[in-house]
Amino acid sequence: MNFFELREKYPEFSYNWYKIEENENEYKISYEFEIVGLSKFNPTWTIPKMSDSVSENENKELLENMVFNLGMVELVSYWKITCSPHVTIKNIYLNQKQINWWKKLYFYGLGEFFYKNEIKTNIDEFMNIIAGTVKLTKDNSNNTAEEFTGALVPIGGGKDSIVTLDVIKDDFKNNMCYVINPRGATEGTVKTAGYNENQRCYVKRTLDKNMLELNKQGYLNGHTPFSSIVAFSALIVAYLNKKKYIVLSNEASANESTIYAEEVNHQYSKSYEFEQDFNEYVKENILDEIEYFSLLRPISEYQIAKHFAKLPKFYKIFKSCNAGSKENKWCGNCPKCLFVYIILSPFMKKEDMINIFGEDLLEKENLKATMEMLSGIQKNKPFECVGSRDEVNIAICETIKKYEANNEELPLLYKYYKTTNKYKEYINQENKYNKFYNPENNVPEHYKEMLKKSEII
Repeated sequence: MNFFELREKYPEFSYNWYKIEENENEYKISYEFEIVGLSKFNPTWTIPKMSDSVSENENKELLENMVFNLGMVELVSYWKITCSPHVTIKNIYLNQKQINWWKKLYFYGLGEFFYKNEIKTNIDEFMNIIAGTVKLTKDNSNNTAEEFTGALVPIGGGKDSIVTLDVIKDDFKNNMCYVINPRGATEGTVKTAGYNENQRCYVKRTLDKNMLELNKQGYLNGHTPFSSIVAFSALIVAYLNKKKYIVLSNEASANESTIYAEEVNHQYSKSYEFEQDFNEYVKENILDEIEYFSLLRPISEYQIAKHFAKLPKFYKIFKSCNAGSKENKWCGNCPKCLFVYIILSPFMKKEDMINIFGEDLLEKENLKATMEMLSGIQKNKPFECVGSRDEVNIAICETIKKYEANNEELPLLYKYYKTTNKYKEYINQENKYNKFYNPENNVPEHYKEMLKKSEII
């Protein structure tokens, strides 16, 4: 269906209400969003009360503020169905700075969605937000810093969050793992890392079935900034469990645009820019006590892969393939699978790689074009959470050197790569990723010391 036709037919989207229900075991959060004249949507969240949870002592007004803001990031999944030009926030007041903040997140977080749906718009015209009159005030309860300790670590089941858990393992007792809709890889990760039931917060998020049905009917669909949902939901969990830090696992290359020479980044809400924006928004509008940062921001995917290779107990557990996530497997045919295979290959034995993925992905002719996209032979990267083009080329060349030093025959994809200009460009380059450091990061000093102790930086 056409973007302009849908906007004309359904001009108003409404954030009607949010609701918090509580019992002795959990918090149930519900929302109602509405595309006026088409459908209402009622997504939910269920957050368990952990044994050390704030529970009865929490600030109800502060919790409502956080839940409302989680709804603000949830709404974009439903708004994109028709891209209604007018968004009404019932009851709750937002000032102009807040409205501009949300419009920036929606616009850049939907960069892939706009690109794939061939939607030409701009940040001024794509949405007009009209807010209500009830003000949600920032928490001024003067919580002392001592009340908030340790880290909440969102776990996705891939190598990056595993490396984060390993780096901060000396602070193990103060940490808690955070998982949205747990599956095999996420549960396996936290258990293998040694976290007990009181250190695992498993949250359930449901999507409204009406959205899924409308997608089947041909209404607009596409990627939304999921990591911003992780951020706002983790803020609630960190507050309820008095965690000082939300520790992400987003590396430096998350800042790179997916589309060459354009601001279209599949990983926008994993970027340093979003991290900065989120911290500023939280401190201005919600509370001061919790800090949000990525532990791996100073380093590269190459360094992450090198460290992960030293953690064999996770080899068979980790999974980061979106196509195979429901079955907890690597599909072996997508860009994410190939990227992970490429970035790990300089550091791991061929037999270990095949044992993880079930086959040698470097021998698959059907992945040739994917390798070209990952390495920059084709200009645009795949729309996946993958490393930079530069890192991919360095990893490929390091693996080629390893094969040739051992007098092993190169796999099919790397035989082809040797015929390309990328090989000529990179084969004699110094590998800057062995001692790479990205100064654009928000990592507190004591966490930097953990990175140094782990010999990553």
